[in-house]
Amino acid sequence: MRRFAAFATTLLIALFVVAPAARACGFLVSANGAIRLQKTTTFVTWADGIERYITNFTFEGEVESFGSIIPLPAEPTEVTRAGDWTLQRLQLEVNPQPPFQLRSAALSATAEGVEVILRTQIDALDVVVLKGGGADVLAWVNDNGFNLPEGPETDHMLEFYGSRSPYFLAARFDADLAANDGFISGDGIPVQITIPIDRPWVPLHILHGATPDTEIIEADVFLLTPDRPALLHGTGLNVERSEWASQDLLDDLRSDENMEWVPREGWFTHLALEVEAQELVYDLAISVDGDFPSFVDAGLTRFEPTEQQLTDFGLRRNTSPRTGVLAAVAAVAVAGSALALGIAWSMGPKD
Repeated sequence: MRRFAAFATTLLIALFVVAPAARACGFLVSANGAIRLQKTTTFVTWADGIERYITNFTFEGEVESFGSIIPLPAEPTEVTRAGDWTLQRLQLEVNPQPPFQLRSAALSATAEGVEVILRTQIDALDVVVLKGGGADVLAWVNDNGFNLPEGPETDHMLEFYGSRSPYFLAARFDADLAANDGFISGDGIPVQITIPIDRPWVPLHILHGATPDTEIIEADVFLLTPDRPALLHGTGLNVERSEWASQDLLDDLRSDENMEWVPREGWFTHLALEVEAQELVYDLAISVDGDFPSFVDAGLTRFEPTEQQLTDFGLRRNTSPRTGVLAAVAAVAVAGSALALGIAWSMGPKD
């Protein structure tokens, strides 16, 4: 208990230091005691064929109810509440602060073409996992009050992901329950999705959504894998940390509520995303078995290219023995059209 109290105090101090904008508006800590995240943060772990995907759904109090949707690579077995401060602890890991510097501070079961795989309530959040095509899923969520914006951007997103996997997670804040729980705009609920899958991947293109093309999108992605992973993605996503996870970090994560499954060891990777929305046309593909990451998982192609097709696209798999990084600018065929992309593949020697 003393360890937890010391960590919580340090976390609160650190986030007061690094988040002056949130402090100024007076809403750094939510009604349930969780410290707010200042940008999109995702934590993905993979071991023994199981991916655990943790993200935060943020309440916007200006509207009565609204929905969010996350594309999933496969059918999940469980959707639960994640730890109260797991994502914040990961932020503290990559943004360390010196101590003692405190400054002032109701659903249809089935619709045509859509199958409801799972439904649950997490605090004030209604969660449902759907299986179906992109257009059918969009019709279902809007018929059931999840209120996703209609338009070409939404249609494109659901088609982009629906062509690769028919599974989606939709979430909706119940405004009345949120009010009863004391939620205000900016408060969030962390959710953990458990997915059996051989190759984990992280959806990033979904962050573009209806964001204006020239607006900068920022996000943090944290990975924990048995060994150093190989990664494939587009420009604007950079590896900031790649090393064996410290025991202090793993012990802290494991001590959070519902996080006792965190492994005793693993490779820790931190990727920072900062890119114009119009350039975020890819996902993050991850290989955990030594193979080259999947171009399909990265959203770069509709099929896995052969070596000859890579050559035709203008890509090559030349790696530097020093950095282990490939970077190329190529015309990549996506959905039958040519798209200019900067593609990065990174895989270093296992330490």
